[in-house]
Amino acid sequence: MATSLSLENDSSLAQGYLKVNGSTAATLTTSGITANLTGNVTGNANTATKLAGTTGSAPSYACRAWVNFDGTKDTTGAVSTANTNRFIRSSGNVTSVLRNGTGDYTVNFTIAMTDANYSVSLTTLSLSSTDCGRVVVVKGVATTGPSNKTTSAISIISGSTSGGLQDLADINCTIFGN
Repeated sequence: MATSLSLENDSSLAQGYLKVNGSTAATLTTSGITANLTGNVTGNANTATKLAGTTGSAPSYACRAWVNFDGTKDTTGAVSTANTNRFIRSSGNVTSVLRNGTGDYTVNFTIAMTDANYSVSLTTLSLSSTDCGRVVVVKGVATTGPSNKTTSAISIISGSTSGGLQDLADINCTIFGN
């Protein structure tokens, strides 16, 4: 027997709570339920919750921040060696990328991470099918060893294995974590 549900937002309830069939107390099971939600849905994500479209039993984890930027250009798209913000092609949860010096950048997050123990994936574009000498890495601190990862930003460096630090035209940074 199918039962219809009525969900409604109530401003007197804490964020993330809804009234179900007019009541703030309800018990729901998920067996055989398929739902399509529209509008703004707010709630707390459990890291073991599977993301839409995933298969298998392993949990899925969402990307917390990402950016594709041109380290050779300023925010207007003009080639620049000034220590200014860089040209962002596209991003999520990134407010700016600051050039600190040749091949040295700080990626600033819009919303801070919960801690600095996030995972970072960095890539860059090669110039040819045989060009494997371009690199992007998390910048470390020479005296203490840890990286320059904070909850609000991450410092990265780019360049060539044969030529030291260089501004690169296609840099990608992806952040995963809690």
